[in-house]
Amino acid sequence: MLVSQFTYLNEDPCHHDAIEKLNAETFGPGRHARAAARVREQGPHDKALSFVCLDGVELIGSVRMTSIAIGEVNAYLLGPLAVDRSFKRKGIGRELLKHAIHAAKATNTAGVLLVGDEAYYAPSGFSRAGNDVQLPGPVDRDRLLFLPFTEIKPMELTGKVRFLYSLATLSIPG
Repeated sequence: MLVSQFTYLNEDPCHHDAIEKLNAETFGPGRHARAAARVREQGPHDKALSFVCLDGVELIGSVRMTSIAIGEVNAYLLGPLAVDRSFKRKGIGRELLKHAIHAAKATNTAGVLLVGDEAYYAPSGFSRAGNDVQLPGPVDRDRLLFLPFTEIKPMELTGKVRFLYSLATLSIPG
């Protein structure tokens, strides 16, 4: 694992174009039609909980967190998590995930929801969310995962997933 040779930082507005390019290369043109993307388009992600990985000055990885509610439960939606193809299998994705989870735990939230491969995310504590979690569009239930920070059990989650404005996502003109 070569994680230490890279620099991990909070996302900054100057990273936006590079992140968009990375996500387009990683997930393709259909990425905006996915159920999680429909939640993300309802409002801005939380830059304080979103991170990038740099190799020198080149952006090679990114993870974003968006404040959501699942029914009456406040949580975060993780994603997209993307790493440049030429830097795969170097631990970058897991390190970005670790940064995002650590930052989310410091907030007053119940946990983190994502749509992804259970085999990849289970070692970080994610497990399948309940069948009554409703995203705005179809989603493979086997890929809907939750990491609880409270006594909530992932299989007991219920309700519609929607964007949740928080103080961190609101920008106040200066």
